[in-house]
Amino acid sequence: MGSLHEGHASLIRRARDDVPRLLVTIFVNPAQFAPGEDLATYPRDEAGDLEFCRRLGVDAVWAPPMEEVYPPGVGLPEPDPGPIGETFEGAARPGHLHGVLKVVHRLFDLTGPCCAYFGEKDAQQLFLVRRMVEETSLPVTVVPCPTVRALDGLAHSSRNVRLGAEEREQAGCLFLALSEAAALARGGETDAAILIAAMGREIGATPLARLDYAAVVGEDTFEPVTRLDGPARAIVAARFPSARLIDNLRLPPAAAEH
Repeated sequence: MGSLHEGHASLIRRARDDVPRLLVTIFVNPAQFAPGEDLATYPRDEAGDLEFCRRLGVDAVWAPPMEEVYPPGVGLPEPDPGPIGETFEGAARPGHLHGVLKVVHRLFDLTGPCCAYFGEKDAQQLFLVRRMVEETSLPVTVVPCPTVRALDGLAHSSRNVRLGAEEREQAGCLFLALSEAAALARGGETDAAILIAAMGREIGATPLARLDYAAVVGEDTFEPVTRLDGPARAIVAARFPSARLIDNLRLPPAAAEH
């Protein structure tokens, strides 16, 4: 989507190590913005993005016009995110995940990659993209890459540039909330409700943050779990006056074995 940052750089570096030719696609996709969202004001810096990619050794950057991705009058695949697409980010941003799958499928068709690299920060999106690739037998390997964080734990995001100074000081609360859940799990807590309550308290204690959701989901289903009896991930979303932020953290594997 452009407005590239250190999180994108980590994807590029990982891909650079894996593949002989590296293509970066930049496309601000209108299909994944829910009604009333920030398409017109979404951060854009085409010249900066091109220089960013040049410094990292990208072989080619493709920033297609709208009509090339979505030709008028041409029917395109419309992958269905299913019930998972109506939860969490899908509930907060109606139509968003459908739009994500539509553009990812389209870009895969247009570019024919052998591998595609996605950050774990957008965990629900990553889950659905991997499932779509599996269900449609697309000839591409989806490679998940770890979330890249600032010193206070805030996950890098293009929307972080919107945060005012005071908001930015408090935005680390998402990672603190996730870390609290992970600490409880590491200590042997298996009741997801206790982890969720701890995350809610951390966000609730942050003056400029308003909790959107906090949950614990199964890694293999992205559905809410009540107990840690398998691989699980804590997820959280919070609204600040200038931006809505999301984050997640895989819970310690040892906790899933209790």
